[in-house]
Amino acid sequence: MVPVPRVLIIYFSLSSQTRNLVLALGEGLAAQGVAVTRERLQPLRELRFPLGGLVETLAMMLLTFFRRRIPIQPPSPCCREKYDLIVLAGPTWSYNPSGPVLSLLDSFGQEIFAGRTVLPLISCRGYWRLHWWGLRGILRRLGATVPNLLVFSHPSPEPWRTIGVFFKLAGRLPEKMVLLRRHYRKYGHSRHQVEEARRFGEILGSVLQRNAELDSLDFRTALALP
Repeated sequence: MVPVPRVLIIYFSLSSQTRNLVLALGEGLAAQGVAVTRERLQPLRELRFPLGGLVETLAMMLLTFFRRRIPIQPPSPCCREKYDLIVLAGPTWSYNPSGPVLSLLDSFGQEIFAGRTVLPLISCRGYWRLHWWGLRGILRRLGATVPNLLVFSHPSPEPWRTIGVFFKLAGRLPEKMVLLRRHYRKYGHSRHQVEEARRFGEILGSVLQRNAELDSLDFRTALALP
């Protein structure tokens, strides 16, 4: 009997954008007969969204630029089991992985990722490359193999995308502001991008069922990176 491929998705999501992608990706994997386990990172102190105001948002952006760690609860024992693939998903915070993801890597990275195949999934405004390079370097130092990545950027054009996200984090409604609403219609990922994440899951599931390599796949589509 052929063993069923197993995938662990570890993720952090503040505003549900990463969560939406993760759920869709998992659906696509499951449709191909893959056993999917999801683990959401839980900060020791609850993080609220929106952050509370303009000053709080500016302070958070500054701290995350310097890779501030946010302590998390210990991951569940299932994260230490054997998987064919681990997906590590989270948003970009000021060009870096989020504080909870960095805390995971610092405190539990060796025991979870050493000797494993890890595929990062990045949810971002558009500035994802420094996040990717830094995360890939950390994972490799922990002993993981990182063959590829998944990245989704918010579809609104710049500079409106960055301005809109800033106001949204601060608790404002940029999609209703007179100067922004023509250029910034919606916060976060589109429905089509969520559907694309599901399609990526189906592709990954098919590859895992064939025990094929992941490094030749190209996930940088016009929908994922508009």
